[in-house]
Amino acid sequence: MLGEIERAMERLYPSRRWGDPDDAARFGAGVPEEEGQALAEELAAALDASTFFRRGAPEEYCDFVYVLCVGREPSLVQIRDGGVPLPDEIRDGERVDELYLRVCLSSMARIAGVQEVAMELVRAGAEVAIREAPRAGVYSPPLLRRFRRLVTLVQSRDILHVDFGEISAPPDGYDPGDYAALYGGAPHRANYLFYPQPTTTEVTTLLPVRAPAL
Repeated sequence: MLGEIERAMERLYPSRRWGDPDDAARFGAGVPEEEGQALAEELAAALDASTFFRRGAPEEYCDFVYVLCVGREPSLVQIRDGGVPLPDEIRDGERVDELYLRVCLSSMARIAGVQEVAMELVRAGAEVAIREAPRAGVYSPPLLRRFRRLVTLVQSRDILHVDFGEISAPPDGYDPGDYAALYGGAPHRANYLFYPQPTTTEVTTLLPVRAPAL
């Protein structure tokens, strides 16, 4: 697996510099959005779980599929990303916790990585805070059965599955460019192939609580 990753990086980054991919090499080489959406539907049926496709941000090299493993709908991903209102039963001061498998589908090459993600919602008055906390890999026992099945389905589409733990280190002989000034530290292999932020970056989103319809 690491050999294939190294070959992909050599093809995508002939300059061996972070932030300077070869546009011709990556054009049409990754997992297209429509296939990501189809994979989300396939995973929902095969894993008996709710799944949510999310496009990557402009600075990211991937799209995401969230697989809800511990929790219930409306999920925190739906509340955060889809404009679903906060359920009335979540009162001021209450907290909701969920666990997901997050599939990262590279737009640079036919490569996917899977991370365990904890989502937490805390309501404080007229505002809710939703925190997303990814881990380097998948570790929690309740997620492992679905994770193994998920990897099989990803590979059946001729998409290489990579272990995030094995690509969470800087590659030898590559120029980090201005990564340190933007994100701190040095870019890992995952930052060349999926997204620029460190792989365990936590993100908190603040949302207003919608007033009930009259």
